[in-house]
This record gives sequence, C-alpha cells and structure tokens, in this order.
Amino acid sequence: MTEAITWDGSIRHMLQKAGSASPTPGGGSVAALAAALGPSMASMVANLSQGEKFAHIQAEMAAVLDELTDLTAQCETLFHEDMETFEQYMQALKLPRDTDGAIDRRRQAIREATVQAIEAPLRLIEACRKGLRCAHGMVGIANKQVISDLGIGAILFEAAAQSALLTVEINLASLKDEEQRSVYAVRLSESMSEIEQLKSSTLQETRRRMA
Repeated sequence: MTEAITWDGSIRHMLQKAGSASPTPGGGSVAALAAALGPSMASMVANLSQGEKFAHIQAEMAAVLDELTDLTAQCETLFHEDMETFEQYMQALKLPRDTDGAIDRRRQAIREATVQAIEAPLRLIEACRKGLRCAHGMVGIANKQVISDLGIGAILFEAAAQSALLTVEINLASLKDEEQRSVYAVRLSESMSEIEQLKSSTLQETRRRMA
C-alpha cells in the first residue's frame, strides 16, 4: 500500500514522493506547499513587529496574523484537494463505455472532475492574491530589520500563483465549454494582474527600506 502524503509528514518524504514516478503529489500540491511558505514568512515579520516600539501598529499586525493563519489553512486544504481531484479524474477515465448511457455518464464525470481540477489551483491563486495584499499592507510599517523576509514571502506568493496558473491552464485545455473557459480566463487575468502588481510594489518598497 502506498504511503499517503500528508501535511504532517516530513519534508524529505514529500520531496521524495514529488520527485518519484507517482503522479501525486504533483504541481498543484507543490504550488500549495510553496504558497504556504508565504504566510509563514509574513507571519514571522508580523510577530517580530511587536512590543513598545511597534505599539502604534499592533491592531494592524493582529489583524494580518489572523488572515495569514487562515491562508495557511487554505493552503493545507488545497494541497490535499489537488491530489484528490487528480484521483477523481483518473477514476472518471476508467468508467465503462459499453452503452450510450455509460458513455454519457463517463463524459459528465470527466467534465466534473476537470472543473474540480481547475477550481482547486484557481482558489490557490486567489489565496496568493490575499497573501500579497497582506504583505503589501505590512511592508511600509513592519520591523525594518526583517523586511527582507517579507519580500521573500511576496516572491513565494507570486511564484506559487504562477505555478498554480500552469495547472489551471493545462486543465482548461480539456474543458469543452467555451463559455465557462471564458469565465475562468477573466478570473485568471484579474487575479494574476493584481498579483504581479502587488509583488512588484512590495519588492520595490522592501528594497527601499533595506537601502
């Protein structure tokens, strides 16, 4: 029996499985794992922006820590969901095709599995956008001594979003519904445009404060 990949497993085991011939964890799960490092970095900066010197921003830091905690939980959910949706798709492909009714049921199951395989990484992209909004909101006020770590968090959020985008795109190619594909294209364009803008602005301010 194949050992399950879990959020609580070792980093070594995750890397070994991701690099093996096993199709899971694949790119979507790896993107979720990378995305989770973003809130970790941002949370560290928020936790090191405490005390009397930072008393004037404690409300902002408390609020952002709550949001970052939620984002980490979302990444964990999407890490597992990516593997589950792949399995759902593979099971749909194995459905019988011996009658017209069976063919229709198989086609519908494949469509539903494809939509789920698009939705999971798309939600990850939107989570990364939220994370970058948090980082951008912190960059001008957080502890200057650890501001580079916040910049690293921003880079990780953007990299994870770009990775998830590829997962969305390869699954979109299998979606026959042109209208639904157009709806997804709009969501992707809006999210990725904001993500790239936020990352660029956050890094610019990070480097300004480091100088």
